[in-house]
Parts: sequence; C-alpha cells; structure tokens
Amino acid sequence: MLEKVLVANRGEIAVRIIRALRELGRKSVAVYSEPDVDSPHVQMSDEAYCLGPAPPLSSYLSVPALLSAAAKAGAQGIHPGYGFLAENAGFAAACKEAGITFIGPSSSVIESMGDKLKAREAAIEAQVPVVPGARIDSDDDSSLLESAREVGFPLLLKSVGGGGGKGMRVVTREEDLLGAFQSARSEAEKAFANPEIYLERYLTDVRHVEIQVAGDSHGNAIHFGERECSVQRRHQKVVEETPSPTMTSELRDRMTSASLSLCRRMKYTSLGTVEFLVDGKGDFYFLEMNTRLQVEHPVTELVTGQDLVALQIRLAEGATLFPQEEVQFRGHAIEVRICAEDPYRNFVPSVGTLDSLVFPQGPHVRVDSGVKQGQSVTLFYDPMVAKISVWAQDRPAAIQRMKGALSELQVGGVKTTGPLALEVLEHPRFIAGEWGTAFLEGWLKDRGPGGGSPENQELSAILGAILRHHRERGALSLVQAKPEAGHTNPWVVQARREGTSRRI
Repeated sequence: MLEKVLVANRGEIAVRIIRALRELGRKSVAVYSEPDVDSPHVQMSDEAYCLGPAPPLSSYLSVPALLSAAAKAGAQGIHPGYGFLAENAGFAAACKEAGITFIGPSSSVIESMGDKLKAREAAIEAQVPVVPGARIDSDDDSSLLESAREVGFPLLLKSVGGGGGKGMRVVTREEDLLGAFQSARSEAEKAFANPEIYLERYLTDVRHVEIQVAGDSHGNAIHFGERECSVQRRHQKVVEETPSPTMTSELRDRMTSASLSLCRRMKYTSLGTVEFLVDGKGDFYFLEMNTRLQVEHPVTELVTGQDLVALQIRLAEGATLFPQEEVQFRGHAIEVRICAEDPYRNFVPSVGTLDSLVFPQGPHVRVDSGVKQGQSVTLFYDPMVAKISVWAQDRPAAIQRMKGALSELQVGGVKTTGPLALEVLEHPRFIAGEWGTAFLEGWLKDRGPGGGSPENQELSAILGAILRHHRERGALSLVQAKPEAGHTNPWVVQARREGTSRRI
C-alpha cells in the first residue's frame, strides 16, 4: 500500500487527487510554486513543499525538485495528475529509478503512445482502424509535398511528441503547406522539445468520441463507456458528455472492443483514454491514446458511480480489476469547463483577482475547482477556474440542470467562458445532438464577437457599463449577460438586487 503519495500538480487536479487519497486513508503531499502558497490544494494536503518560483519549468515541471520533495516527505508514490508530467516517459522512468511508484502506466507504454506514429503502428497491429497518414522522413520540400499528395487534401499536420492542439495545423491547399509545416514544427519544438511532424488526412464532419479504459498488472482490461467531446475549439474541448447522443449499441461494442484490444496488446496498466473520430456512416478511426486520466473523467464517474482516481491509485498498488459486468451505466452527465478567457474576444486570456466566486449547488451538481475567492489568475498556468458537471436521468434533463447551474455561477474579477457555454447548451444543433468537431469554431466565426452584429457589441458594452456602475455602488450584481435567440432584443441580462433575481 502507498501510505503517502506526492501529487505533482496544482489546481483542481491536485484537489481531486488529494480528496481521493484522503478517502483511501492515504497521506497526501502537495507541492507548490511561490505564488501558490495559499492555494486550496496546499491547504488541503497533509504536508506541502515549495518547488520554486512561478514559471512551470522552475517549479511544477522540475523533475529534480519533485523527486527531492518526495524524498524529503518520504513519499512512496507520485501521482502526476493529468497534465504534461502524466505523459512524460522520462519522469515515469526517473520515479522508478528513485524507488518511487509512478501512478500511471510504465514509461515504455507512455513513450510508445506519446509518439503518435508508434501509437498508429500499435493500433494497426491491434487491428484498430486508423486515419490515412504518412511519416515525414525528410525536410526536403519536394518530399513533403509528395507525401501530402499521397495522403490527400485537406490534411492535418500533427506533432509526433504531444497533443492539446500544439503543433497542429489544418491545410486545405498545396500552396499553404510549407508555411504551415514550418509553423507547426516551431510550435511543437517549443511545446514538446520535439519538432517532428507527421501528416494525416483531415476528416470533416466527424465527431470526437473517446473510450475510458483501465488495465491491471494481471492482464485484465475493462472499459467505462464513451465520452462525447465534439464541442471543441482549436482541438480544445469545451463541453463533454456521456453517453454520446449518437451512439448505438453496435457502434459502442465495436469501439470498446477495439480500445480493449489495443490495451491488451500494449499490456496497459492504469487508467487511460482511447480517442477516436467517428463519421456519419458509423465508421471510426483511431486518433490517439492518452496515457493518463482525462480532465473530463467526472462525467464517467457520475454515470458509473466509480471513483476513477481511487481506482488508478489502487491499480498502481497492484490491485486486480473487477469484471466488466460490474460496470453499470445510469443516466446522463455533462461537464462544462469554466476558463478565465474572454470567449467574445477570440478567447484572449483574462487575468486578475477573483474578487467574487460563487459556485452552483444542488442535487447532482458537482464542481471541481482549485481556486478560491481572492486568488489571482495569472498567465503562468492553465486558465481553468472550475469544471461544472451535472447528472440527470436523461440528456434533456441534464442539459436543463446544467443551464441552471451555469446561471448560478458568479465569477468576479475575470471574464470566463461560462456565458458561451450557456449559448452552446441552448443551441438547436447541440440540443439535437448534431454537433461535429468543426461546428463550434464555424459558428463562432459566423456570429462574430459579442453575438455578431455591431449593434449587439455596442449594446453589450453599454450594459456592461451600467452594471459596473451599479455594482460599484453595491446596488446590483450581475448573474449573467448573454445573447439569446428568438427575442426582439437578443441581449438578456439577469441581475440580482437586494436578494432577488430578475431578467431585465
């Protein structure tokens, strides 16, 4: 048993893991950068160690500092969270060399799945369908163009060494290929210290569906169903849900079988996610495998009743998985990411102090957050303020519950993606379950900032000035301001005065 575990991350990730350790009766060790000294994850832990100054490379991503903290604390295990370190084969190997259990798969599996080309090869060997693609073996322009023509346009340039949209470019014309290639290489080098890029056919009108899997050290592998992740922008997920509104029993069986086949071939241990693109005909293609727990795991926990973080820790201790039949699915769950960004100004980061913070409450409403009122949001770290997840008996009820939860959310001091999430939930295409990976970005482009027309943008600025004036006098507080379809005046503002709430 791992009696004491160091959590090598911050924010809501660290809070989530510390809670799981507490419920398992394990001691937790937090680490923090100098600005995070009073953060919730530090306050919740049994003990904490400062890693260094704010820049991640000097603190949260410093392997020597993390191993030193683990040694000082006497930690038997390290949980990397679900950020970059969770998919860092070198970090997993360094933990093993130091005699510390890495809570995740082996370094060799991380390396294989982290290399997108090796992952494709493994998927092919496991007879999992893959998107047509090609490795770029030469920097020669003519070789690059020849490979691109073989794959076919439109195509996708992808970083071999990482994900999250870094080093990724869509190219629709031959004349744009060389410039996009150099740009993708440069971004990949900065993000992953690996400039290698490969080509893949860019599939349009597809959905992004992932399968949650788990494997143990005894050769067993099970799945926890799928998650629909098609609401995304620049390959970053915005809204996730389970089950997928377009999933059939037959398609689910094929996708979960393919995922488990890959797990068994890789002798995968720990939690992981196999990601696919699914077209309108029901054909699916392997995208990648994330060798870690995903940000959106709460929706799976809500419909299965399983604590995936606790399971991941027990698997690292050598536990045997329970049979697949014990995984039961019930109802529908949706998660929305609330990030400190301005969705009406091209998602520019919003920094500042969280001078007010009220999270929604109520039956079957879950909030995962690692911030508190008065804390500063900076450019050093991930902009996520919270994840809000809801569960209900069916999808329409879950949508309604999430709309209610978002209407209760109050974040002062920074702009957030909350208002945009409300718009998404009210969009007819989302309600009908007809949302592909390309739709959100196209819709945002068509509608423009602040709801589209210059009149709407001007009105939003006027309303903002009025609300700020009254808020400063303590007379009025903003609950939400958003464009709403079907009204003569598309801007609906909900405000609260003296304990009452009304729309104006």
